[in-house]
Amino acid sequence: MRILAALFAGVMFPSCAFADRVDKPQTIEKSDTEFINPASEYSETHDMVAATSADRIEHDIRKLAGFGTRHTLSDTESDTRGIGAARRWIEAEFKEISKECKTKLDVVTVSDIVRPDFRIPEDTEIVNVIAIQRGSIDPDRVVIMSGDIDSRISDVMNAVDDNPGANDNASGMAGTMEAARVMCQHEFPGTVVYAGLSGEEQGLFGGRILAEYAIEQGWRVKAILNNDMIGNIEGVDGVIDNSTARVFSEGTLVDETAEEARFRRFRGGEVDSASRNLARYVDKMADLFISNLDVMMIYRLDRFGRGGHHRPFNDFRIPGVRIMETHENYNRQHQDIRTEEGIEYGDVVEGVNFDYAAKLTSLNIASLANLAAAPPFPKGVKVEGAVKPHTTLSWTKAEGPEAQNLAGYKVYWRLTDQSQWQWSRYVGKVDNYTLKGVVIDNYLFGVASVAKNGAESPVVFPGYAGNFGE
Repeated sequence: MRILAALFAGVMFPSCAFADRVDKPQTIEKSDTEFINPASEYSETHDMVAATSADRIEHDIRKLAGFGTRHTLSDTESDTRGIGAARRWIEAEFKEISKECKTKLDVVTVSDIVRPDFRIPEDTEIVNVIAIQRGSIDPDRVVIMSGDIDSRISDVMNAVDDNPGANDNASGMAGTMEAARVMCQHEFPGTVVYAGLSGEEQGLFGGRILAEYAIEQGWRVKAILNNDMIGNIEGVDGVIDNSTARVFSEGTLVDETAEEARFRRFRGGEVDSASRNLARYVDKMADLFISNLDVMMIYRLDRFGRGGHHRPFNDFRIPGVRIMETHENYNRQHQDIRTEEGIEYGDVVEGVNFDYAAKLTSLNIASLANLAAAPPFPKGVKVEGAVKPHTTLSWTKAEGPEAQNLAGYKVYWRLTDQSQWQWSRYVGKVDNYTLKGVVIDNYLFGVASVAKNGAESPVVFPGYAGNFGE
């Protein structure tokens, strides 16, 4: 939300009366903490955003659409048509990208056999292609950007007819590949994974397979940015808009226990899940780094009756959001290529705006770069202050080699009816802080870690609800 962009540079207060109560920072003794003033922002982000190329994205979208069909059940042997040819080209392209990288990419395939299912008539191998950019000081801390390899037309089981899937979802896949090109020229403390996922249209299988693989590998996945349709600006509603994007995020956990629900009922958290604060983070990145782009945060897992590849990660309590265009054109989604009564149907290249796809790709790049450059995310965040005039936040201060880029922490708070964090205060390298004159009942609170170069983690809400995975 653009009008709030300035709030993240420091503390701001809504009125003089409020400032009289809280604008007196608590004194922190040198003996208690190492107080390092971090940079105001992670400045390398601007260079990465500027390096994002609409021409390269266009090339990759055209290449993917040129495979004719990328249906999950399509040909896997041909070198020119079908999902097998598409995923082998993606793998080869990731390897080619790696040759020019400052930080080399490990390119691997992650696959599994899916047994007959609602949209899988026989045993089918689902193959994901991923490129891993290893972190320099905390390589097991992982953030993921994903796009989908597969496509479909009107009949979800039609694996033969032309099925170009230019926007859904060659745009997201091309954006993921472009992010790899741009970001591998930089080094990050945490690991970034660029993922091409298969089997989305047949049941979100690729996401589940990669989530299980990440857990088996011991990755601490802090975020997945799922990009599904990032190239259309001409909506079926008649609106043409290249200046907004939507970010969908889930609130309460799908497997929330009775004990957790009781905790949330009395302490809050239904609008402060890790996924929801990840969405706020993406919104903040747009305000800070992307010109002429406003993020619409949608408080919902996904669109009505539809799904995306962030959902399997959410099922494992891994924070994830869906990033996509604001105005969809349903005539170009899941449609046989045809013309009826003067209306052109089909997901063809002509329906993609490459500059807009580049803009949403740069939003991902800004978000991924700051996530990967941030210090370890706050753990064990707690808030106390019932029947008191002040509120105290506490957390576990990060230690060890993984925390060598940590400058300190920043506490955030907002009114309970506000969608974005309104006030913040950098408090240094401590493990608790008391906000004098701020009554716990009237606000929502959280803590972010801050790197010496200015990169921040997302805000972590107290308790299980806001946990980014400890």
